[in-house]
Amino acid sequence: MILSCILIDDEPLALDLMETYVKSTPFLKLVAKCNSAIAAIEIIEKETVDLIFTDIQMPNLSGMEFSKLLLNKPTKIIFTTAFEEFALESYKVNAIDYLVKPISYAEFFAAANKAKQQILNQPNHVNSIDDYIFVKSDYKLLRINLKDLIYVEGLKDYLKFYTVNSEKPILTLKSMKSLEEELSEKHFMRVHRSFIVNLNKITTIERNRIVFGDKYIPVSEKYKERFQKFINTDFSS
Repeated sequence: MILSCILIDDEPLALDLMETYVKSTPFLKLVAKCNSAIAAIEIIEKETVDLIFTDIQMPNLSGMEFSKLLLNKPTKIIFTTAFEEFALESYKVNAIDYLVKPISYAEFFAAANKAKQQILNQPNHVNSIDDYIFVKSDYKLLRINLKDLIYVEGLKDYLKFYTVNSEKPILTLKSMKSLEEELSEKHFMRVHRSFIVNLNKITTIERNRIVFGDKYIPVSEKYKERFQKFINTDFSS
């Protein structure tokens, strides 16, 4: 899944650092970076925002005051501040986390991942097939639209992404387990130790194998029961 996020800080260097962190995190999409909470309010009125990283001490409207305006919204808050004394108050506004500057990428990622897990566990959360992920390949970050992803093949520590728009697969250093956790169970299923398939792309199943053109993907015993349930419901309807 992809979380849309906003960064708020009146310090330009802090904003730039956080932007770097967001761009290094595959499941985050930066909607806007704002130098004030007031500017962020205008963004939230126009855009869907899942997560906000905000400083606390800012002119006109503090991050804490701003967060209280969002108490009735599903948007999650992570505070990024140089002051520890507001930590207790942050719990009153249901903040996901409270990061004290200087913030390392490890701390940032852990907080963002915590937000992701909470949002995934919300009863009304729906993953979208229109989401996308970024993967590193040949020293570049490549965007893969999940609706275009046909299947993924695992090769030891690497993954090969096969899409409708590319003749050659995209190769990246990543584990199957970590990818499986990122993808929506509604649209993607692991059917073999080495394969994850896009359920929306399946049109032919032959002798317990999924057929994509001239590629035959086996369904192993470990995943057969779950895949059979899919066949009996979605695929057969």
